[in-house]
Formats: sequence, structure tokens, C-alpha cells
Amino acid sequence: MPRRNKITIVGAGNVGATAAHWAVQKELGDVVLVDIKEGFPQGKALDLAESSPVMGFDSNLVGTNDYDATAGSDVVVITAGVPRKKDPATGKFTSRDELVETNRKIVGSVTKQIVEKSPDSILICVSNPLDAMCHVMLHESGFPANRVMGMAGVLDTARYKYFISEALGVSVEDIHGMVLGGHGDTMVPLPSHTSIGGIPLPELLPEEKIEAIIQRTRKGGGEIVGLLGYSGYYAPSASVVAMVESIVRDKKRVLPTAAFLKGEYGYSDLYIGVPAVIGKGGVEKIIEMKLGDKEKQMLEVSANAVKDVVKLLPY
Repeated sequence: MPRRNKITIVGAGNVGATAAHWAVQKELGDVVLVDIKEGFPQGKALDLAESSPVMGFDSNLVGTNDYDATAGSDVVVITAGVPRKKDPATGKFTSRDELVETNRKIVGSVTKQIVEKSPDSILICVSNPLDAMCHVMLHESGFPANRVMGMAGVLDTARYKYFISEALGVSVEDIHGMVLGGHGDTMVPLPSHTSIGGIPLPELLPEEKIEAIIQRTRKGGGEIVGLLGYSGYYAPSASVVAMVESIVRDKKRVLPTAAFLKGEYGYSDLYIGVPAVIGKGGVEKIIEMKLGDKEKQMLEVSANAVKDVVKLLPY
């Protein structure tokens, strides 16, 4: 019997547990859920495992509070960290910048423990602030940059596509587009590279409607937090599992990924969202798109915003 892929998900909260759900439903491999709260990952794993006879998937699930069971993982998804929250007293959201120091310590510690047990793994960051935490994982792991990436663009693009489908009343399956840049308010949706069944988006929607969709996409995470009081998890977990699937099945999908740039798009030594070929080697290729002047300007704003957060790191 061939060896099954092994996927570790650190953080058994909403995003992590739901990612495990999507992963086993797709039978991407066996899943290890790790969390510091005793009984929590064990309970989530058991509950999900008990659904396997009903849903018909055949994957092993383990919940644990340490990292021994994660040994030999092929892919590790790190969702651990403090999420964005809305302060009920002030109504203000936790800014991504405010999360840096707390989550740096958490993500750094997790990364070290993961690397000790799975030195050949590929790491996917989901923790916020996403782009900065990718730098933390790269630094603490010592891995080559192609094996450390972040999930942001898949989620941002999914929101962008859904809002377009909602506006046009068409299937999401026929919408093709991409969002570049950092994960946050400065992300860069690309209307000029967006089509619906091959028809350019600007031919189907007026400029003001497209701009409204872009702004809603940029505020997509905040909109969910405003409604729920905490971050969304269905779309984020589905998005990271799309990346996991492309890696473990070597699908070589072109996905918007927080990747470490080495001169592409004019940036170096910086994690920023760009289209990349994702396969068993991790980020196997970064694809450079032709951008218009306005798009280049937006990407520059986004890159500068990422740099400002990365500057808060001690390395």
C-alpha cells in the first residue's frame, strides 16, 4: 500500500479545524491537528473522524498537544496566533500591525518545533499579519524560500470572484481573475486581467461598480469580523486546502500566493502576493504579469505597506 500524504495543521480553532474538514473530505492524506489547549485538538479530530463512515472518506485523524505525531509531515499549515477581533467598547478592529509582536513569538516557536520533526516539509502560513509571519517562518525554519509560502491571494481572489458573480448574476465557475499584493487593505485586484467566460470585466460592469467591488474585496475580512465579531473561517480554510491539494497532488496550479520575491515585479527579499505555480516543490515558479501604470502604482503602495509591517520584526 503506498504511503499516504501527511498534513499537519497547527491551530485547531475555526480555520484549522475547518481546513482539516476540507482536507479529509478530499482525501488529501492523513491529518494531524495540533493545539496547546488540552483535549481540544483531540476532540476536534475525534468528532471529524466519526463522520468518516457517513461522508465516506478514508483518512486518519490525530489530535495532539505536542509535535511528536507531526513527524514526517509533507505539508504543514500554521494557523496559530491571536486573531483579529472587534473591541465591543470602541467598535475598533485589532489592526494587523498590533498583532505582529504577539504572533511573531507564537509562529516562531511553532515553526522551530515543526522543523525539528519535519525537516523536509513545505510550510504554509495563515497566521496574521500574513506577509510578516511568512518572514518569521522563513527565518526560523532556515528552509529555502520555495518551501515557505503564505495563503492570502487565494482567499482575496475568492472574495473578489464571488462579489463579481453576485453583481452579474453568473456562476463563479466562469469568472477568472486574480488579486496581487499584501493581504490587507492595500491588496491589488486586477480588473484588466479579469474575465467572465472570456469577456473582459470592464465590458460587463461600469467602472464605479468595479471600484465598489474592489473596495469590498479589500475590506472583506473586516466585513466578516463586523458581522460575526471574529474572523471568517470557511473561505480561508478552503483557500489553504486548495494550496495543500496542489502540493500533495503536484497539480501545479497557478495560484495567487504570498511568495518570497527575488527581483520579480521589481522587489527583492519581500513576501508579497503574486501568481505562482504550486506543486510538490512548493513555489515552483513565479509568474510575472504585465501591469498597467495604475496597477503598478497600487502594487507599490501594497509593497510599501508590507515593508512597514516587516520593519517591526527584529530581523
